[in-house]
Amino acid sequence: MKGPSGTPRPWFDVKADFPIFAPVATARRLVYLDSASTAQKPLQVIEAVRLFTSHENAKVHRNVHSLGERATMAFELARVKAQRLLGAAEAREVLFVRSSTEALNLVAESYGRLKIQEGDEIVLTALEHHSNILPWQGLRASRGAVLRVAPLTESGDVDLDQLARLLSHRTRIVAVAHVSSAVGTVLPVRRIAEIAHSAGAVLVVDGAMAAPRLPVNVREMGCDFYATSGHKLYGPTGVGVLYGRAELLEEMPPYQVGGDMVRSVRFDHSELLPIPQKFEAGTPNIEGAIGLGAAIDYLRALGIEEVAAHESHLLDEAIARLSSIERIRILGRPLLRAGSIAFEVEGVHPHDLATILDQEGVAIRAGHLCAQPLLESMGVSTAVRLSVGVYNTSEDIEALGQGVERAIRIFG
Repeated sequence: MKGPSGTPRPWFDVKADFPIFAPVATARRLVYLDSASTAQKPLQVIEAVRLFTSHENAKVHRNVHSLGERATMAFELARVKAQRLLGAAEAREVLFVRSSTEALNLVAESYGRLKIQEGDEIVLTALEHHSNILPWQGLRASRGAVLRVAPLTESGDVDLDQLARLLSHRTRIVAVAHVSSAVGTVLPVRRIAEIAHSAGAVLVVDGAMAAPRLPVNVREMGCDFYATSGHKLYGPTGVGVLYGRAELLEEMPPYQVGGDMVRSVRFDHSELLPIPQKFEAGTPNIEGAIGLGAAIDYLRALGIEEVAAHESHLLDEAIARLSSIERIRILGRPLLRAGSIAFEVEGVHPHDLATILDQEGVAIRAGHLCAQPLLESMGVSTAVRLSVGVYNTSEDIEALGQGVERAIRIFG
């Protein structure tokens, strides 16, 4: 692994890039195992936002003064960085949004309302995060569409044979996660794209959990839309990216309207700008985009393949450690896992377990994990989830294991 300077460095040194782990930042040790909720920010991202705000702050696209030109250049450079991260053919296929949630809503409200008629079908999987369920439910309600759900195998993988059988000549959209935020299942997106396209449907991918830890190339995968969030990529909150194939974006109506997305405005007619600005009404989160660009630089300097290998090793350690503790049930045993492990402890409520772990300085997620249908299909209503990031180490996994054992002793 190479650090942001290009020099080799061990993984435990990476934690030093994140100010929140410094001894002065907290009165006690912090073992952060909740990166699927939001990742911590490295100093490189924090400084990029600070420097822009301090020295280059100006409106983008609308000024001819030098400050505005520099801000616009930095903003558009961030778009190019996102294009490279996702493997898009052109920078204009990359839209800045608030989050992957807004990206998915944009596709539903713009492409969906353009293409979906009464009786048309939208196909999801049982693995989906609420953010990749609710927009399609809204489209079903407004357009009279039919929502179908592909089931899982016993291991927690999507049953591809069942998925293929669900599709028909009325299927217009297939929407899937690249990686399940709850149980870490990695979906075979390329194969799902082939299945969707064979039925004449487009593939929408929720990539919020995948982009921070797996190589992504939207052209090789064959997806039509791909959404991700900045805050899970070690960047700021309030910024995200939607990739869309240019020919699809060009025919879609704008999701919102306002300044900076029109060429001219008259009371009887207005002329829209081309993509991507057609979908970026109003003043964007400029600082967020700058920070996202810095986060992408940081990840690319570490090496996304190295990040994937490091996190995979940690998850293997976590599964081994948890499996050594009686009364633990790990939810799902997918063929490929990334980012997260969900589990339950017999006799200990997830919230109680999370409280005990917090007393040990270990931060995890407990609750329905924004995946209620998935958990219910696995026979639980709530669970505990650990999720790793570039800053985690084997010592963090051991701290988790010791905390779980303490909780079991307390609750008998």
